[in-house]
Amino acid sequence: MSATRLLLIMPLAAAFAYVSLVGFTYLSQRALLYPGASAAPAPEHANWGQNVHITTPDGETLHGLYSPAAAGKPSVLFFLGNADRVGSYGFFARALAARGIGLLALSYRGYPGSTGTPSEDGLLTDGIAAFDWLLLHSESGIVVMGQSLGSGVAVNTAAQRPASGVILVSAYLSVLSIAETRYPYFPIALLIKDPFRSDLKIADVRQPKLFIHGRRDSSVPLSSGEALYHAAPEPKQMLIDDDSGHNDLWDDRMEAHIIRFVEALK
Repeated sequence: MSATRLLLIMPLAAAFAYVSLVGFTYLSQRALLYPGASAAPAPEHANWGQNVHITTPDGETLHGLYSPAAAGKPSVLFFLGNADRVGSYGFFARALAARGIGLLALSYRGYPGSTGTPSEDGLLTDGIAAFDWLLLHSESGIVVMGQSLGSGVAVNTAAQRPASGVILVSAYLSVLSIAETRYPYFPIALLIKDPFRSDLKIADVRQPKLFIHGRRDSSVPLSSGEALYHAAPEPKQMLIDDDSGHNDLWDDRMEAHIIRFVEALK
């Protein structure tokens, strides 16, 4: 093969490889964003609380685990991270129950026990449906809590419903901004299907807010959580755990911070 022909072919091959990689990323992005999605059924016997089923306005049925609050006590509505399972939070439910606080942990559409396929529009619809269900089953206030991916669901829900307070754990400014940082050579703004723009909604979240973030978080950098915190209106507070990353935040201190925040709400 002549040098001239090789010089012509190499850029074309590189361009083809780049376009192929961009196409693969576009087609697989929801599998990357929702790794916990599964058609697995919900366990027949809940390992904490009770199994509940919530119907969404667009006809999906969502599974959740629910521990009712004591009379006159608030409840926490918990939106999990993208690879979490509701059954993993029995320790949290028990810590809240010891103070009379209720907990509803939601399995998003497409996640175990729930019908449908996950998408941003779908998860935001799920969040509103879960709040409305809990409102019918609660005597007192509802604190909306979101962790990682669930922080975007929590922000949207609190912007549209009368939550008493909001807890955002490992929150991001937007999924779009995280993806742009991770894939700087891709036209992410043109490709992304589910940008989760919490940055555009946080101004409408005027309830008291508690932000919790690990300084060593490499999945959702602290800088992203701090940017959302600075964009949020008062009242707000932020707790930074210097020794934690993304998956090791939960400990007795974090539970104590959450309970203290919930009990301080009027």
